[in-house]
Amino acid sequence: MQISVSSTLTIYHDGQFWVGIVEHVEDGGFGAARIVFGAEPSDEEVLRFVVEKWQTLSFRNDLDADPKPLAKNPKRRMRDAAKALKRPTMSTKAQRALSQEREAHKKAAAHRRSAEKEQSEDRRYAQRAAKKKLKRKGH
Repeated sequence: MQISVSSTLTIYHDGQFWVGIVEHVEDGGFGAARIVFGAEPSDEEVLRFVVEKWQTLSFRNDLDADPKPLAKNPKRRMRDAAKALKRPTMSTKAQRALSQEREAHKKAAAHRRSAEKEQSEDRRYAQRAAKKKLKRKGH
């Protein structure tokens, strides 16, 4: 008798808190649990959670069967897991807003630097021109 178990932990920001959704498939039964982390968890915090508190999770078995059956071949499961990790994560509204804000700050800083550089060049040119003018006058 072979028992197949698969679990997936997905962490996302719901607008206020960082939330983890655990999907658990065991012998064709599907269960899910929701964990609220609060602040953005570091990799160490996530690992500590998985090691220490994973056994205390209670999965709600709302569905009897997994919509996508697990592959029987372990190599195929590893390839599927690697593909899932390579897929880009969905961006939340908060992440998109922060990204746009960072880009706006970058553009504003670049504009400010170029304006300062231009003013500096104009000032140095004016100094050189004044110096040439004094030399022509014979001073």
